[in-house]
Amino acid sequence: MISIPLIALALLPFALAAPQPNAGVIHVPIVRRSQSDRVANLPGIVEALRKKYGYRPTVRSTRKRANSAAVPITDEQNDSSYSGVVSIGTPAQNFNLVLDTGSSDLWVATTSCTVCTSDIPTFDPSKSSTYKTTTGASSTVSITYGSGEVQGTSSTDTVTFGGFTISGQELLAVTDTTSGLIGGGLSGIMGLGFESISALQTTPFWQALYNAGQLTDPLFSFYLERYVDQTNVISAAPGGILTIGGTNSSLYQGSIEYLDLTGAQSYWLLTVNSVTVQGKTISVGTSDGLAAIDTGTTLIGAPTSAAASIWAQVPGSMELTGQYQGLYAFPCNTNVVVSISFGGTSWAISPLDMNLGTINVLTTTSSAATSQMCAGGIFDIGTITGGSSGVPSWIVGDTFLKNVYSVFRANPASVGFAQLASGLSSSTGTSGSNPIQVSVSGSTPAPTSSGSSGGGGLIGAASANKNIAVSLTLLATVAACFTILL
Repeated sequence: MISIPLIALALLPFALAAPQPNAGVIHVPIVRRSQSDRVANLPGIVEALRKKYGYRPTVRSTRKRANSAAVPITDEQNDSSYSGVVSIGTPAQNFNLVLDTGSSDLWVATTSCTVCTSDIPTFDPSKSSTYKTTTGASSTVSITYGSGEVQGTSSTDTVTFGGFTISGQELLAVTDTTSGLIGGGLSGIMGLGFESISALQTTPFWQALYNAGQLTDPLFSFYLERYVDQTNVISAAPGGILTIGGTNSSLYQGSIEYLDLTGAQSYWLLTVNSVTVQGKTISVGTSDGLAAIDTGTTLIGAPTSAAASIWAQVPGSMELTGQYQGLYAFPCNTNVVVSISFGGTSWAISPLDMNLGTINVLTTTSSAATSQMCAGGIFDIGTITGGSSGVPSWIVGDTFLKNVYSVFRANPASVGFAQLASGLSSSTGTSGSNPIQVSVSGSTPAPTSSGSSGGGGLIGAASANKNIAVSLTLLATVAACFTILL
């Protein structure tokens, strides 16, 4: 039976959704719900991320009206992704959309989507007086994601998020989608990348706010909560804060270290300079260091040679094969200590985030011979397909981003990181027992590395007006198909 307090919490965001003059930052409690085994979804996560950025598995032989909004966000299925409530149409219809800095389009499933299941809330264009379809041959658009495709009508409507509104925001009104692509209460994606990678060839919502001078500062920033270490698998929980048009000084300490984007504005691209694992520093060559900072990705994808060098520092680790190809496992009694530098500070990743949960590894052809190990948060992204110009070699997702306060700034174009305030993302404990049978017969342990710390074990390397702070509670759920967001 649903409790009265739960209903009250669910309804509270809508009472607070409109801008409130002289309001402070509002932190609204959010509902968490349960879901199934997250470790079993890892092969899909890896495959989806590869497809999103154009990779295949490595083949082995063995200003005005200046405002900011602090928006609490939802942590889905133990840190798999983060989402928020976006309002579309007049009157507004509210939907849970994934917040994804690794893409740039806004799309939502509509009532015309015949394959959309009952757990997908859908947008009804006929009930919006401001909805318009785009005319011309290009009005029908398909967008391909890692685990499937969406197709729909290029349209415009009024879109509101965090108290900010854009009239005539272009979006894709989805009428068809790969079966199982979305579900569990999610209705689509809000892309937070740059216009140049938009399939709709349109200005993303956040960039439209910036162009219209609606933001106090030309940036948005994230604090992402951690639940990966919790014994109970969850699908939705308090997920942190997205601040639009500013930063929240209560969420970080010290200064924000900004790093200029590498190359043209497309993804939020930096360059990985080095990775330190178990005290050993691995240098990364500039040709293989291009990295997309992607809130819509669960893990960290690294070039083949870099992934091998990283896991070589962890005694007893091994690369998995079969459907788990590219993933690594390690003894669960080992704390994997990793930090990443993008040319400045070396930012530490909690061992909690490097441990995705336990798996039963088949050590022989006999199903009775198993060894319990833990899946690691860094995997081999594989080999680029087609041309590689501008395609990142690294995909740096939430495994890293939960450990820093991250800032995405339009001008000057850069990404900033800061140390989290004391007590944030300080969740403790160990990954709950989550065993699944994974055949790794024929997989090989990662080679043991030699040499002292600081050595370059990776050759060729993977080588002002007063602000109006408005909050919306971001309620979302995730089903096993959450991998579309990678």
